[in-house]
Amino acid sequence: MKKRWVGWLAVVVCGAATACSGGGGGNTCGPANGIVQSIVDGDTIDLASGERVRYLMVDTPEISGGTPECYGTEARDFNSSLVLGLEVQLEYDVECEDRFGRLLAYVSLGDREVNSLLVERGFACVLYIPPNGTDRRAEFESLEATAEGTATGMWGDCQEVPCAN
Repeated sequence: MKKRWVGWLAVVVCGAATACSGGGGGNTCGPANGIVQSIVDGDTIDLASGERVRYLMVDTPEISGGTPECYGTEARDFNSSLVLGLEVQLEYDVECEDRFGRLLAYVSLGDREVNSLLVERGFACVLYIPPNGTDRRAEFESLEATAEGTATGMWGDCQEVPCAN
């Protein structure tokens, strides 16, 4: 009887650990990589396999709904120049999807991460929605502060930065 109980407990603990891991940096949320088929905007892409991916920790100016916000077109075009038609790697965090069903991921080409590059180059603001990004919040906020302080990208070109809090 004791062996059966220990075995059952191991299954429950293992199952709970898997469920609690969310994405945990692993690829349990979706594909580990994919070909970028199209660019939705500065912070969202569609993969050839059908998944829509929203970049974690960034918010770019909007381009839909009439007139694009300041730097929205530039952010989309920069994103396109980086990833369109290329194979990207995806790294997930705690929560796999947003309320719109988009995968939430850090997107990279080799050792170049698109999420942080968008903020560093002034195409995006930091968008921290816990629990995702908790371990990288300070890094992204530092990149944004530097871009703003040096008037890089939208921080120098827009009268009012649309995504700034």
